[in-house]
Amino acid sequence: MMRWGHPAVLYLLLLLPLLAALIWWAKARRGRRLREQFASAALLETVAPHLSTARQRVKDGLLLAALGLGLLALADPQVGTRMEEVKREGIDLVVAVDVSNSMLARDVAPSRLDKARHEVRGLLNLLEGDRVALVAFAGKAVVECPLTLDYGAAELFLAVLDPNLISSPGTSVAAAIRTSLQAFGEESHAGKAILLITDGEDHSGEAETAAREAREKGVIIHTVGIGSPQGVPIPQGEQGGDFRKDRQGNVVVTRLDEATLQRIAEQTGGIYQRCSTGQDELKQITAAIAGLEKGELGAKKFTQYEHRYQPILLLALILLVVEHLLSDRRMRLPGWLRVFEAERKEK
Repeated sequence: MMRWGHPAVLYLLLLLPLLAALIWWAKARRGRRLREQFASAALLETVAPHLSTARQRVKDGLLLAALGLGLLALADPQVGTRMEEVKREGIDLVVAVDVSNSMLARDVAPSRLDKARHEVRGLLNLLEGDRVALVAFAGKAVVECPLTLDYGAAELFLAVLDPNLISSPGTSVAAAIRTSLQAFGEESHAGKAILLITDGEDHSGEAETAAREAREKGVIIHTVGIGSPQGVPIPQGEQGGDFRKDRQGNVVVTRLDEATLQRIAEQTGGIYQRCSTGQDELKQITAAIAGLEKGELGAKKFTQYEHRYQPILLLALILLVVEHLLSDRRMRLPGWLRVFEAERKEK
C-alpha cells in the first residue's frame, strides 16, 4: 500500500512539459539569432566548431528529470510496511435528558432544557476517548444517539432535543434509566455511568426500582436536578406566551423533586448535583466520571507507513551532478584521430 504525504505537490509535475517547451523555444530563438548573425549554419560551425547541440539537449533533459524527481521526493512517497492494532480504553457514558413539557419552565434561564443542553455540551468538551450515548425521555424514553466516540455527532442530536420528540406526556425517570441500561449493550467491559438530567418529577413511581436494577448491573447513576423547589408555571412552548392549565383551568406548576434524585444517586453510588444559573456546576460529577475504571472499547487497525523519498532524492542529486559535469561542447579527438578524420574528409 502506498500513499503520498503531500499529494498536492504532484500537480507541479504538470508544469514540466510547459518548462520543457519554454526551454526548447528559448534555445530555438537563440539559434535563429546566431544563424542570422553569422549568415549561415556553415559559418556558425566554423566559428564554434566544438558547440554540441545534442549535448545541450542531454543537459536540459537531465535538469528536467532531476526537477521531476525532486518534486516526487517533495511529495513524500510513503509505503505501508505493516498493520498495527491499537487498543482503545475509556468508559461508557449515557446522558439521559428530560424533554418533557416541564423542562420548558424558566426558573433557570433561559429555560431548564436550554440549561441542560449547555451543561451536556460542556461535558462533551471534556471527554476524551470515552464513548457517549444520548437518551431523550418524557413519558417514555428513546435512544437518540447510540454509543459513539464522535462527540460532534452527539452534539448534533443534542441540539434538536425538544418536547416534540416524544409524544407520550409526563415524565418517567424509570423509563430513562432502563433505556439507558439497554444503550450500553453487553459487549463492553468498560466502566459505565448514567448522567440523568431532569427536574425529578417522576410520574411512574418506579424510579428507585429502576435504580436498583442499574446497581445490580454495576452502573453508577449521577443525577442533576434542573429547576427550583418553589415551583413555577410551565410555558405553552419554547417561545413562551401563555402557561399550561389543567382541566379545571388552573395553571400547572412544576417543582424540582430533589429527594427522588438524591435517592437514585445514593442507591448506585453516584452524586446528586443541583443545577441552577451558575457556571461549571457539574465539576464534582465530571471528576467522578473521569475517575471511573477504564476498559477496552475495542481496537483500531491502522497501517504503519515509512517514508521512501530518500532514494528518489538521491537519484535527483546524481542527475544534477552529471548535468553539471557534462560539457556542452563536443569531445576533442586525439591528434592522430583528427589527422585520420581530416584525411577521410579529403577523400
